[in-house]
Amino acid sequence: MQRLKRFFWVGVLMMFALPWTPVEAFHKDVYEPRVPEPLLEELQDMDNPFPPTPENIEAGRKIFFGKGYCVLCHGKDGKSLEIPGHDPRNFTDMRWQDARTDGEMMWVLKNGSPGTSMPIRIGKVISEEEGWKVILFIRTLAGK
Repeated sequence: MQRLKRFFWVGVLMMFALPWTPVEAFHKDVYEPRVPEPLLEELQDMDNPFPPTPENIEAGRKIFFGKGYCVLCHGKDGKSLEIPGHDPRNFTDMRWQDARTDGEMMWVLKNGSPGTSMPIRIGKVISEEEGWKVILFIRTLAGK
């Protein structure tokens, strides 16, 4: 009985300690590509098939703030919210915007970002067309 009681209290202590334990993020460098190396060159050459018209950007904005749920992690200004383990991408970061291509962003929307809390979006909550339009909107957040 004493052993069971001790096991119980160790479990309770662990439950309280875990939320304060730092989580090691898979990607330490936010500028590091998330795309697997064999696909990187191909995706860096991929262009967004939708032009950045006001209509397409507005459609992307609506998805970002609506059914895409992007705003929940990336924030209403695109600067990201603090989330334990790995902060979401700050879309206002000009260096990040310059480093990442639309093809790479589309890959992340389709596959999520391993080691982060970024889930798969394409095929689960938005279509590929909607994903491209969200990317157009994300591009407007650069430097804000």
